Amino acid sequence: MLDVEIGFVEGLVARDPDWVEALKLLGDDYTRRGKIQEGLKVDERLATLCPHDPLVFYNLACSLSLSEAYDKAFAALDRAVQLGYRDFKWLTKDPDMANLRRHPLFKEFQSKFSEQTTEE
Repeated sequence: MLDVEIGFVEGLVARDPDWVEALKLLGDDYTRRGKIQEGLKVDERLATLCPHDPLVFYNLACSLSLSEAYDKAFAALDRAVQLGYRDFKWLTKDPDMANLRRHPLFKEFQSKFSEQTTEE
């Protein structure tokens, strides 16, 4: 069923490459199907189309984490937080962020966002 949805949404995006909602669905579907690089390309496109959307940058960080592009993932996650992302509880459980949480720099990032939540 997921493959049918992917095919349908790919057709929509082919007709309108800037359709943000369709791209969000497609990126999520690609990731769920294990098509990490395809999902990453969609998330990079969304970051260009939606430069002020914290969830777009969080999802980009997830794709980069899955791709083991840690420096870029931390940069995207930092951008998401700067833009207002605050679901830190989910960040500590999100399976797409497992690689990033194992990275040595995650503790430093975690202390940084802990400080931000106490300042607000």
